[in-house]
Amino acid sequence: MRGTILILGACGQIGTELTQSLRKIHGEENVIASDIRYGNEAFVKEGPFEIIDATDRAKILEIIQKYNVSQIYLMAAMLSATAEKYPQKAWELNMNSLLITLELAKEKYIDTIYWPSSIAVFGPSSPKINTPQDTIMNPTTVYGMSKLAGEHWCNYYHNKYGVDVRSLRYPGIISWKTKPGGGTTDYAVDIYFKAIEESKYECFLSEKTMLPMMYMNDAIKATIDIMEANPNDIKIRTSYNLAAISFTPEEIANEIRKHIPNFEVNYKPDFRQEIANSWPQIIDDSKSREDWNWSHNHDLVSMTEDMLKNIQSKMISL
Repeated sequence: MRGTILILGACGQIGTELTQSLRKIHGEENVIASDIRYGNEAFVKEGPFEIIDATDRAKILEIIQKYNVSQIYLMAAMLSATAEKYPQKAWELNMNSLLITLELAKEKYIDTIYWPSSIAVFGPSSPKINTPQDTIMNPTTVYGMSKLAGEHWCNYYHNKYGVDVRSLRYPGIISWKTKPGGGTTDYAVDIYFKAIEESKYECFLSEKTMLPMMYMNDAIKATIDIMEANPNDIKIRTSYNLAAISFTPEEIANEIRKHIPNFEVNYKPDFRQEIANSWPQIIDDSKSREDWNWSHNHDLVSMTEDMLKNIQSKMISL
């Protein structure tokens, strides 16, 4: 790597842990964290941190030149549930930040871009079981629409200008380190915290709603793996399907009860149920496994054990 790494949106759920993992690999001074505002104070002090609006081209370029940045991880986005409340703001953030970054790569200010997509690109007409890499996509949310459009912009800039942009369609991401950020799959994070704090949880999805999920450790591993892969192995420049485990709220609750037997769950679906109903249940990510040797490490059992152990330790230390 000839220069440093800049992470836009570093204070988000994935951005925080991605920043810390990349700093372990490349060194603290070689990974520049940034966000539109300061996040956790301890995190901000771990290495270089800059206040950057991901839609401010001039500021991004200033930081690229200041730190000799060669890679950008564009993690800034407005997620599914929040985006439905502020559709125009979501579209402007999600699309403009990507187009600015792609233009900077086209103009040779940076070498490589990582930009995350999502299972939200699929819609009601997409196959729900073993959703293939290439299939019908008719997203019904602003978030999904922006991610689908973004995938095509990435592919366009790669084919037309040779931009090395890489992308993954994340499933729901589960982590104990940071609180959820307004996504439809966030119940699968909150349920663990509520199980320990209150021994009860009110779920905004129905008990039989199966969705693709992934433990954060695996999501970070996939993100770094695809960025470290040989460019010739990256055959798909829209976005790769990515999968690990699929489960329902009922199944995750039953797994938690193996550790907290008196845990109670009340199901009260809200507007997020309609979003979840439009998404796949099981993803076929065989292309990722074939092209750049993706493999996951965690299943529901190991993830639940790790989540509960770490949340309990975190609460004791507060």
